[in-house]
Amino acid sequence: MIKTIIPAIMLLTAGTLSAQEYKVPVSENDEPMMEGKFEPTWESLKGYRVPEWFRNVKFGIWAHWGPQCVEGSGDWMARSLYMEGSNEYKYHVENYGHPSEVGFKDIIPLWKAENWDPDKLVAYYKKIGAQYFFALGNHHDNMDLWDSKYQPWNSMNMGPGRDILAEWEKAARRHGLYFGVSLHADHAWTWYEPSQRHDTEGPKAGIPYDGRLTEADGKGKWWEGYDPQDLYAQNHPLSENSWDNGAIHSQWAWGNGACLPTREYCTNFYNRTLDVINRYNPDLLYFDVTVLPFYPISDAGLKIAAHFYNHSMATHNGKLEAVMLGKILDENQRRALVWDVERGAPNEILEQPWQSCSCIGGWHYNTSIYENDWYKPADYVARLLVDIVSKNGNLLLSVPLRADGTFDEKEKKILDEFGEWMKINSEAIYGTRPWTIFGEGPIADSDIRINAQGFNEGTYSKASAQDIRFTQTEKYLYATVLSWPDENKVVIKSLAEGGNLYRNRINKVDLLGYGKVAFVQTEEGLEIAIPAGAKRVIIPVFRIKK
Repeated sequence: MIKTIIPAIMLLTAGTLSAQEYKVPVSENDEPMMEGKFEPTWESLKGYRVPEWFRNVKFGIWAHWGPQCVEGSGDWMARSLYMEGSNEYKYHVENYGHPSEVGFKDIIPLWKAENWDPDKLVAYYKKIGAQYFFALGNHHDNMDLWDSKYQPWNSMNMGPGRDILAEWEKAARRHGLYFGVSLHADHAWTWYEPSQRHDTEGPKAGIPYDGRLTEADGKGKWWEGYDPQDLYAQNHPLSENSWDNGAIHSQWAWGNGACLPTREYCTNFYNRTLDVINRYNPDLLYFDVTVLPFYPISDAGLKIAAHFYNHSMATHNGKLEAVMLGKILDENQRRALVWDVERGAPNEILEQPWQSCSCIGGWHYNTSIYENDWYKPADYVARLLVDIVSKNGNLLLSVPLRADGTFDEKEKKILDEFGEWMKINSEAIYGTRPWTIFGEGPIADSDIRINAQGFNEGTYSKASAQDIRFTQTEKYLYATVLSWPDENKVVIKSLAEGGNLYRNRINKVDLLGYGKVAFVQTEEGLEIAIPAGAKRVIIPVFRIKK
């Protein structure tokens, strides 16, 4: 996942270029784009309509899991281990070896997934409330987690020796969850550039790291017969300011001096993605990119979208059931794709359904988060979910797994608590739609801006009993209070007698998990009494009969 602010650099005007005018057009020789209703243009893709099932499910869980979990040093460790002096570099050198001798390629065989039980995990995710599930297909580390036709560095050939995607997909289908795949390897080209570096001081100063190794260097090694360049993709010049560890963020949209990838590289990612679509029939695709993969320098992303939508229609009797997610989308692009907001939310109801992706800890498993108790608590997760749903969104929550394929006991406790809350209150989540306003209170009234692709969710750690969110069905209005009040009452100003927002007479109010509660409707608001015997589970939800 991208860690810092990324400017959305649009070098080309959407919808104005034909395929041959892109700087790096892909080849369809190996994986032809499926023809159908959709063509690889913005004008055509704007005919997309978000399927109703996505608007109804509201909550998914993501297993952001792969070989980068081996060292337990967190997200982007396969890049950071090549950054001299970083914590990840120090840990790697001390425990595994120097990156001139032991690079990320040598960590991959240590990922065994020995305790991974996808069926058990997906069953648990469903039990605590998930209605869709995302698996990691590949990360920026460029290793494919399936029996890949186009990437020899894959989970069947090394590491677990298992087709991870196939097993996740089978488990998701068995338990009735929609199945998604996230693909991130398009950025390995620039992401791995630190592997071309060397130490600048100390006994190994000037000795190159392993990012430039080739197949010829593997004779007699465990990786003999494999080309490290298929993994690292570093047989190219460095981007401008590449030794600046933060430069990659401003270059994420392939501008500001990023070394442009070759046609071969872009086509390889395109082929791998179509392989996933054709083989596993995912309901959802996620890309950790600005707009689309390789956009705006290549037609790869537009062709992937057109293929995905046409493939969905071909496999669903002409009905489009696919969801493809992109980041930093303008209003027109949000009619062609579903907007994903990372660790955050807009402070308004959006016309188009959208998704927020977040995590209870770091994206890849991080032992320091475990040791320091830095996980999001269950009430925090519930607040995020309710706020997002009130604005016409879904929450995709990542639950970090250890290298062996299990989550730790602290994560389990959080998920169990959240699952108990969902068991009582999910009727205010599933299948609901936004009300006239999404909420009231100090946070709703604040000018909370999104930073690049998101990063504003910290606001909700400070929610009070004055912060209320609304969802509705045809029969009920639901008011969720983002924190239990100190007093035994809640006042909802938006439901005041004679107000403009709610003109119906309120005849009944229930506290979910308890039952009918006393209330009085005045010109100040709807005042609801909280019974002394009510069990205070995370945050309260009130059901108001229309």
